[in-house]
Amino acid sequence: MSGTAAEGPRNLAGFTKADYEGGKTTLCPGCGHNAITGGIIQAAFEAGLEPHRVAKLSGIGCSSKTPAYFLGHAHGCNAVHGRMPSVATGVHLANRELLLIGVSGDGDTASIGLGQFCHLVRRNVPVVYIIENNGVYGLTKGQFSATADVGSTMKNGRPNALMPIDCCAIAIELGCGFVARSFSGDQKQLRPLLKAAFAHRGTAVLDVVSPCVTFADHEGSTKSYAAVKQSDTPLHEIDFVPYFEDIHVDYAPGTTREVELPDGSHIVLKKLAEDYDPTSRARALMTLEEARTERRLVTGLLYVEPEKPAFDRDLGLVDTPLARLPLEQVRPPRRVLEEIMEGFRTGRGQVAAEGGG
Repeated sequence: MSGTAAEGPRNLAGFTKADYEGGKTTLCPGCGHNAITGGIIQAAFEAGLEPHRVAKLSGIGCSSKTPAYFLGHAHGCNAVHGRMPSVATGVHLANRELLLIGVSGDGDTASIGLGQFCHLVRRNVPVVYIIENNGVYGLTKGQFSATADVGSTMKNGRPNALMPIDCCAIAIELGCGFVARSFSGDQKQLRPLLKAAFAHRGTAVLDVVSPCVTFADHEGSTKSYAAVKQSDTPLHEIDFVPYFEDIHVDYAPGTTREVELPDGSHIVLKKLAEDYDPTSRARALMTLEEARTERRLVTGLLYVEPEKPAFDRDLGLVDTPLARLPLEQVRPPRRVLEEIMEGFRTGRGQVAAEGGG
């Protein structure tokens, strides 16, 4: 660990907040992505993550630059456009002891990477998948992305006429066990969602609306700071109690809902306008559809299924990470390869004998 006593208090893992920081941002001043970076740094510090046990992954775009700005002592891999889920799957298979934090954008996820995103979710690969969603391509002069709302306008006044892709709705439909939406300007909501996602075992999708101050912060954009603040409808107030802390809830009985995660951590949801059940898949999809019709932005924990089996359990992997196994265990000897090839030859012969191709 690199922190010193002068840098501030240490967390349970013995690290200071400075140990979770990274390089200096090169994004535009005021960019929502920088606020998300700050939320990740604070949430990782409070959760007591060990930076050397974290792998950061990204694709291409403004959002995919941000892993350089947090957890500078963690592992990292910048993939090609839209292909971060494949790299995340490979990293997890090689070493499932690492916590994977994948940062993507609305273009990287909902356009070129949509197929990869869908298959990552349906396989339930354990990765915290953060979508920094601003509805535009910020690196290529602000064209609409696939998440732009109908009627939202560009800076030149041209409206978007195409239906948006809702990454949260797709994730829920495909069986994702943790789906949330937040706003980069609401750190009180974002940080507990991040900490809960860190503790979740499986794919955790966080769609964070992150206004682009250069191309999407004007009147007419539905993802500007002003528009989001006006349309934001939080489902609940959120608190997260990690497994190593006692649960102390000061809310009145009947106004809260607790969700326990497999490691003993608790997500505590305080009711606001309605008693929302985040374990109901049908309710989550209905809430998103109602919000779309009423042009509202619903934020909070939309859906959670803590006990959903993760990808590695379905594969039956050994306990030791594959990256740590000696060569004699992962490299089959010639005899074993010959037996495998003979089995293939025998199988083909049987198919032919039975009238197969």
